[in-house]
Amino acid sequence: MKITQIRNATLHIDYAGVRFLIDPMLADQGAYPGLASTVNSHVRNPTVPLPMSIAEILDVDVILLTHLHPDHWDVKAQEVVPKDTLLLVQNEDDRQKLAEQGFHNTQVIEDGSAFRGITLTRTECQHGYDMLFENPAMATRMGEVTGIIFTHPEEQSLYLVGDSVWTPAIEKTMKAAQPDVVILNVGWAHILDYGPIIMGKEDVLKTHLVLPHAKIVASHLEAVNHLLLSRAELQEYVELNQIEFCVAIPADGDTLTY
Repeated sequence: MKITQIRNATLHIDYAGVRFLIDPMLADQGAYPGLASTVNSHVRNPTVPLPMSIAEILDVDVILLTHLHPDHWDVKAQEVVPKDTLLLVQNEDDRQKLAEQGFHNTQVIEDGSAFRGITLTRTECQHGYDMLFENPAMATRMGEVTGIIFTHPEEQSLYLVGDSVWTPAIEKTMKAAQPDVVILNVGWAHILDYGPIIMGKEDVLKTHLVLPHAKIVASHLEAVNHLLLSRAELQEYVELNQIEFCVAIPADGDTLTY
């Protein structure tokens, strides 16, 4: 497989002959105001430019959307992605929202469904700690998110964890699936009054302790105002914990091969 870090959580994943585009955020640097009620909301998003052209980014077989937050599916993506593009989504609610945006070639990923010979399995995410979901307005704002496990007889298994804090369900999934490669969204994004809503550097170490033989890819870094973990800080942390041999921290535009 090949994994290309584009920007934020936007990735190319080349897997078993299929090229996936994950969670496209395609706007120019500074196109949007900072996310409301988050840290550093005065900073405009995205905070960095794309490393390649939109035409290159959209040269794929299918787009997979883990959820529809604006840093994973932005207004620009809605404008430039052709309306007949095949979009894989987590549930019927997201499929309906995309239909309202004019997209008419969408499929809900069923558990263990096959896509061109690749088995795609949805996994549980929790986009923030428990107290956030005790607030109905915040629970609605965060909504549902999915992770995805990719398997194919001729590829190593891949677990795209998605936007989530560390939970017992995540750990259970890792132990049960034993993926060879894990993509973690580890930018440590913070909402005011509720703290982190995705993983941070300590969760990279936790992943290694649960999956000592897995390769870990750190994504969702340094591209949106509320992300507090830098690549440099994460690199220092993995070196201090002597796990740099299994952790990749790709810069935007970098491609990893496994």
